[in-house]
Amino acid sequence: MRNLHLLLLITVFTMVSAVSSAQQKTYCNPVNIDYGYTPIPNFSQWGKHRATADPVIVNYKGVYFLFSTNQWGYWWSEDLVAWNFISRRFLRPWNEGYDELCAPAVGIIGDTMLVFGSTYTGGFTIWMSTNPKTDDWYPLVDSFAIGGWDPAFFTDDDGRFYMYNGSSNRYPLYGVELDRKTMQPKATRKEMYLLESWRYGWQRFGEHMDDTFLDPFIEGAWMTKHNGKYYLQYGAPGTEFSGYADGVVVGNSPLGPFVPQSLPLSYKAGGFARGAGHGATFQDNDLNYWHVSTIAISVKNNFERRIGIWPAGFDDDGVMYCNTDFGDYPTWLPDGKGDFRKGRFTGWMLLNYQKPVTVSSTFGQYAANFAVDENIKTYWSAATANDGEWLQTDLGSLSTVKAIQINYADQDVEFLGKSIGVYHQYKILESANGKNWSVLVDKSTNKTDVPHDYIELGKPVVTRYLRLVNIHMPAGKFAISGFRVFGHGSGAKPDAVNQLIVLRTEKDKRNAWLKWSPVDDAYAYNIYMGTEPDKLYNSIMVYSANEYWLKSMDREKTYYFAIEAINENGQSPMSPIIKSE
Repeated sequence: MRNLHLLLLITVFTMVSAVSSAQQKTYCNPVNIDYGYTPIPNFSQWGKHRATADPVIVNYKGVYFLFSTNQWGYWWSEDLVAWNFISRRFLRPWNEGYDELCAPAVGIIGDTMLVFGSTYTGGFTIWMSTNPKTDDWYPLVDSFAIGGWDPAFFTDDDGRFYMYNGSSNRYPLYGVELDRKTMQPKATRKEMYLLESWRYGWQRFGEHMDDTFLDPFIEGAWMTKHNGKYYLQYGAPGTEFSGYADGVVVGNSPLGPFVPQSLPLSYKAGGFARGAGHGATFQDNDLNYWHVSTIAISVKNNFERRIGIWPAGFDDDGVMYCNTDFGDYPTWLPDGKGDFRKGRFTGWMLLNYQKPVTVSSTFGQYAANFAVDENIKTYWSAATANDGEWLQTDLGSLSTVKAIQINYADQDVEFLGKSIGVYHQYKILESANGKNWSVLVDKSTNKTDVPHDYIELGKPVVTRYLRLVNIHMPAGKFAISGFRVFGHGSGAKPDAVNQLIVLRTEKDKRNAWLKWSPVDDAYAYNIYMGTEPDKLYNSIMVYSANEYWLKSMDREKTYYFAIEAINENGQSPMSPIIKSE
């Protein structure tokens, strides 16, 4: 018996070591960083919660630096996976407040990084650093007089320096050239772009893009130069919506004039984590483009948000695109030069969508099945945060598990602002038969804050049952918005979708009703669309339905559509492309 027990311990230790020591090659949105809690009491009337948005990532000397709203600091990473937080209050004593470094601008001039927070009135400091990994910052301009909300900095190839700003449902984005020594404007700010929701359906305000209640907002400027063209990006129509996206207008000079691209650049209206607006575009160390942007949760408050990173780039015709296909499934990290139009999706499928769940306890209305319904807005909560609370998912049959994502929710949290030193601890057990269990992942000694923890297994495991066991929560009850298991099932891929129909309304060409014949054993579908048959750059993942109301189109363009079915075993062949005028 003693030898058997020792053998079991060795087996478990080997398995845990394989999980922890394997070099991670993938990631999964939302990005797993130690998001701070909202620092603003009246933004937490429905419960205290984590929140950040408006991200900027810049590649500075081969290291990635991430800044976002109200985090009392920033992160750096060498691989886009392991993010190191630097605690820093950027505002000076005379302008310090709740909105510390809201929607920041981050720019690079020569070998110097610049950071500036949003302000309507002016007076905030522009900070500079040549060593940001060690929190070594100095005032470049003690009080930047003209200010700007949702600002963005851009240094052109000729060294000239620009700022863009704007966040309004009435006024456009603005741009201005700055003197790079004094940071004074060289001229009056110039209008860049104002939304045209009468033409572009995705710019309409509201969860259903119906322009009720308020006019749409334009915000979150960012500039990228590629092959002599200037691509001014902007967020719209509202940060709390699934259709929150970044658009792009293209010009031959940094201050325009600009011509809009019909499709939104970063668009993720379906799936587990929705929204892809107010972001920034950067290049990795192999010169591949990526786009970072805001994901909406908007349950505890409209401004409850997270961050996502998506492959991006430019096609041969100069069209800027962002690939959000399977955008919240495991995605390959940078590993050399690649064609991101083909995506970075690993092919690892979701194995436990709407599969049976059992739990140790349930608090109130936060039912167990909310942990596997592919909706980040809903969550299961245990009755306590005690050591030993658990959630178990049944994959239905033996499957090959390659990765797991744990998305924690905020229930009865007491924190406000950034809390250093908080952490999660848990174990994941696996069983092929529901009786004999082994430890698959052991984070019982973890001391880091991992609200969207993603575990890429060093060696895939064939199993059926997975149990997540709580050991320690940083705050609140043990609550999970998504316990997501990825890999491959043991069956066949779904058949191709037949009879895709697109009925575009004559009254309003921005809208269309899509319907298709359901496919046996498919749990979801990907709808692909574009304004040219070989440029289907937008997609929407639809779960448990065979119809979709689309309201994001350019009323003056012909569109092309295709669809595929999805199940635990893979993707179906793509349907024939159909045309909709």
